Amino acid sequence: MAGTVTHDPPSGTAGRQGRPLIVTEDAILLDDLLRLCAAAGATPEVHHTAPERGDGWEAAPLVLVGDDAARRLRGAARRRGVVLVGRDQDDPGVWRRAVEIGADHVLVLPDGEQWLVDRIADVAEGVGRPALTVGVIGGRGGAGASTLACALAVTSARDGTRTLLVDADPLGGGLDVLLGGEAAEGLRWPAFAGSRGRVGGGALEESLPELHSLRVLSWDRGDCVTVPPQAVRAVLAAARRRGGAVVVDLPRRVDEGVAEILAQLDVGLLVVPAELRAVAAASRVASAVGMVLRDLRVAVRGPYAPGLDDREVARLLGLPLMGEVPVESGLRRSAEGRTPPGATGRGPLARFCTAFWERALSEAGAA
Repeated sequence: MAGTVTHDPPSGTAGRQGRPLIVTEDAILLDDLLRLCAAAGATPEVHHTAPERGDGWEAAPLVLVGDDAARRLRGAARRRGVVLVGRDQDDPGVWRRAVEIGADHVLVLPDGEQWLVDRIADVAEGVGRPALTVGVIGGRGGAGASTLACALAVTSARDGTRTLLVDADPLGGGLDVLLGGEAAEGLRWPAFAGSRGRVGGGALEESLPELHSLRVLSWDRGDCVTVPPQAVRAVLAAARRRGGAVVVDLPRRVDEGVAEILAQLDVGLLVVPAELRAVAAASRVASAVGMVLRDLRVAVRGPYAPGLDDREVARLLGLPLMGEVPVESGLRRSAEGRTPPGATGRGPLARFCTAFWERALSEAGAA
């Protein structure tokens, strides 16, 4: 059980790494809290009473106060980021003691263990603003969604942003191949199939192949083509906690795993060739995706069929227009030469990607 008194984060600690502070004399409770800190990858500082001013109480990004120590902390300086932890679910006085010490949350073990592990891990990782997360999906087969996803990720990384490119289509041939890194060392999706609960963002990033200054989570050449939804959720949540940008290449179906990804996207791009059959197919894709993803936009790719332009395609689909994805001559030859889309920073596709990130970041900053 976990209860909330206030929701404000610790003042001045957002995005900053630090050691959580534990205050308790209860040996059993201390063992539990040390175990949860270890599970979250954090090394805490332990005190029996509130530390002296400047000696951890105000500096710690998170303070875990055992219910046994609440009375001894009544005179301590008020601060945010205090969690009162106990084990008696039937004690109504715990809320009064939480208010007396200015605690943000009340948590009772063992029910609240997962919540507490997540909170401690956020502190250990120095969690700040989550990554701007973009999904790219084709309105029909061969629409160029994978090419656009790669170009967006490469453009983001080239600008110095921490970037992760996620291949969510096990039947797509592998984005690592498109980036020329199928032999690169690092983990692929099947390695995360057994993930449960929380995945460490730093450990995830370091375990993945690094190609063209970005990290790539793709598929291997084995028989595994599915990852349990809970593992997909944990992996993408870890990626988002690292900040920067996450770009996901999505399949044209919505199963449980894809739904977990859609639920964490900030914006989706539906790539639609400007032809009537493609618009008809894209309409079905948009209907399925739109049940989970609120912000889905159209990126139209030419050449245009008679009577169609990018605005007409968007109107027929009933979706906002993101823009026209330019047809770039020589892109296929560049890919065969192992130069990924958008790598040079020149050409119409790179300009489209740069404009997209400028607009997306501006919208995110205004939100």
